[in-house]
Amino acid sequence: MRIMVTGGAGYIGSHAAKRLLADGHDVVIVDNLSTGVLGAIEALRTVPGSDRLTWQEMDIADRDGMVRVLRENDVEAVMHFAAFANLRESVFNPLMYYRNNTASALAMIEACDVADISRFVFSSTCATYGEVPDDLIPIREDFPHRSPINPYGHSKLAVEHMLEDYADQRNRDSDRPDFGYAVLRYFNVAGCDRDGLLGEDRSPHIRIIPIIVEAALGRREGVTIFGTDYPTPDGTCVRDYIHVDDLVDAHVAVLNSLQPSEKRAYNLGIGRGYSIRELIDATRRVTGSDFPVTEGQRALGDPANLYCDPSLIRKELGWSVEVDSIDEIIRTAWEWMKAHPEGYASTEG
Repeated sequence: MRIMVTGGAGYIGSHAAKRLLADGHDVVIVDNLSTGVLGAIEALRTVPGSDRLTWQEMDIADRDGMVRVLRENDVEAVMHFAAFANLRESVFNPLMYYRNNTASALAMIEACDVADISRFVFSSTCATYGEVPDDLIPIREDFPHRSPINPYGHSKLAVEHMLEDYADQRNRDSDRPDFGYAVLRYFNVAGCDRDGLLGEDRSPHIRIIPIIVEAALGRREGVTIFGTDYPTPDGTCVRDYIHVDDLVDAHVAVLNSLQPSEKRAYNLGIGRGYSIRELIDATRRVTGSDFPVTEGQRALGDPANLYCDPSLIRKELGWSVEVDSIDEIIRTAWEWMKAHPEGYASTEG
């Protein structure tokens, strides 16, 4: 199959491209390098099957350009990862998130419409659920995700609505090929490629596990816990962390099963939560390093508990995580970051 991966020079998109190439697909990566890095593309050029990789630097907001790339490469399906994903940043710059995540996704969907793309897998987020009452956790897909508490969640939920409305309209048109889509709501992606080739090259880091690992490596003075008075067992936020390889495996399982005219939505996580204090303890345990920890005020837009019930995708597709240990997730991040002190630009050891 010929598959476009938007945001394929980024953290998750590059891991997805590697897996798709390994499975024998032709992969077309489109990325504007706003957060993606050329080093990820260069790393992908070294894997078996890289002769089936096409790389195009382009903004998905360029609808006409995207139509051209889709048509020139005879793309059959799209995995859409391109987006900003810093929920705290979204609180302070909401319009940037609506433009990049929502308006650009609209242009991408319009390009798919013109090019008659029939399958679309969308990278969404647990942030669409907002603040969920404790008695409804772990979260199932049928929880009403109408109340995100940050612009990031709103920007992604708007795309979910666009896909649903567009699919309904297009599938009523008997003169067009049907359109099937899947929405995959992530519950905190973490870790790095277990082969050691790909990682998360970002400065500054926005995800909690790389931030804690940086402290363990001595690359930052310490870690600040933003909020210690949440209604959780130890007072810190609780989240569900899924290894990036498992996340990508779920995308492949969904794409392989998705048929035109189908609508699917799945939660992707391990099905249990870890608190910030538990992450800190696990990082100390895995790395053998100690580092200062300070306590700060709550950050805007952070719910107390977010972890999922992933049983629906297990029931329908037989998918489940291989990595269910937080220590193993942290270990893969530690090893890649230790070997790449300046990201893809450098290697140690």
